[in-house]
Amino acid sequence: MFILNQKYFKNFKLNIMELSIGFINDVHGYLEPHPELFYDKDGEFIKTAGGYARIASIFEQIRDENEHTIFFDGGDTFHGTLPVVASKGEVLIPILNQLGFSAMVGHWDFAYKPEHLLALGELLNYPILGVNVYKDDGTLLLKPYSFIEVGNQKIAVIGICANIIDKTMPAKFKQGIYVTDGMDEINGYVKEVKGLGASLVILLSHNGYPQDIELLKSTTGIDICLSAHTHNRIYEPVKVKDTIIIQCGCHGSFVGHLKLSIVDNKITNYQYKLIEVNEDVASHKPVEHIVNDIMASYRNLQEDVVGRTNTILHRYDAFSSSMDNLLLKAISKAAGVNIAFSNGWRYGAPIDKGNITMWDLYSMVPMNPIISTVDMTGQEIIDMLEENFERTFSANPMKQMGGYCKRYLGLQIKFHIENPYGYRIEEIYYENEHLKKQKPYKVAYITEQGVSEKYGTNRTHLKITAVQALVDYLKTNS
Repeated sequence: MFILNQKYFKNFKLNIMELSIGFINDVHGYLEPHPELFYDKDGEFIKTAGGYARIASIFEQIRDENEHTIFFDGGDTFHGTLPVVASKGEVLIPILNQLGFSAMVGHWDFAYKPEHLLALGELLNYPILGVNVYKDDGTLLLKPYSFIEVGNQKIAVIGICANIIDKTMPAKFKQGIYVTDGMDEINGYVKEVKGLGASLVILLSHNGYPQDIELLKSTTGIDICLSAHTHNRIYEPVKVKDTIIIQCGCHGSFVGHLKLSIVDNKITNYQYKLIEVNEDVASHKPVEHIVNDIMASYRNLQEDVVGRTNTILHRYDAFSSSMDNLLLKAISKAAGVNIAFSNGWRYGAPIDKGNITMWDLYSMVPMNPIISTVDMTGQEIIDMLEENFERTFSANPMKQMGGYCKRYLGLQIKFHIENPYGYRIEEIYYENEHLKKQKPYKVAYITEQGVSEKYGTNRTHLKITAVQALVDYLKTNS
């Protein structure tokens, strides 16, 4: 017979807590419900999803279920739709402050220059973090981490911003800064926050899902990785060594809810749900009112029909997309050339079969750039595409710098994506002939991400914008 020592058990007390984490990433300025692409056994279809008012209701429910709850924003927040771009992100401030986030990181959020992001940060009631964003003098632009006291836990949140900000983005993103991939910094900061008493370490990263996996393979001490940038819909948490990773699609169409059981500062169990932000979710009225006020002056664009489509238009394919095919045809026609390029953007909500509105066109290209032309040799076209394939499919995740593949029109390209950098393109045809390496070709493009300044000569900026080109094209090609 065993005799229990009651005195021992009376003095023994486990340190137990249930913690909930709510997470969104890559909302890209989508203020209200919008078309979203879904899949079933029959293929692609569209449903309405997203909207900050619904996200606020989900957050409120999570918080009501557990007082020990924290929320995070994975970035790509202050850019992506016309109201957000037109205000340089400022219209979002009252919404974001109402949602109760604890921290965010960024990428497209640098679109209006780094100092503007700092100004937006001053208006937020939570920090923008980044261990890997440096001023030209070598000091950090942003706080590297923050602490959150939740119940009996001292939680450290370490931030990593997108490593491509100073590599593939337009020049104003990187004015006065440079950005690393965070690999050299992360272990030191994990050690630092643990030395300051962190019982739980969260990595909030906008490097991308492949990059986060690569980083975590060489890192210890991170409990949770909240991943962003690559728009992955992760329905079940992924583990790299002892770190739990989640990511929640894009455009605010999903909320990630991670529930942790913590005993003596160790995660003993976890549950996760990728919550679809659909019509079953009630709208949070205060946030809905803010959104409606913002959208009031844009409702006419949502009602202004400029064309029709018989197919779903979207950007969710890596090599080419129906949405960008439409954009490139419009650019090509407006410029009077047969070859056109645009960036392989991931953001931009799909357009369902039926009417196309002015709002849809601005959602496709919210910055409404002018159309440009440039003379490129065949070799320059090959070099640019090889560079892009490497940045999209590099065997080294830290050298992947997408977006998706650069979109192109007027060329037929045969390639082997499994080949190494510089050897992927087997042949390119233009008008049924092989592309001549030394011959110049006039091409059209939009933004520096379409054709960077290092390629081509005789660069000319036209007077027509992308949206006007789309309107003109749809008049005769719906």
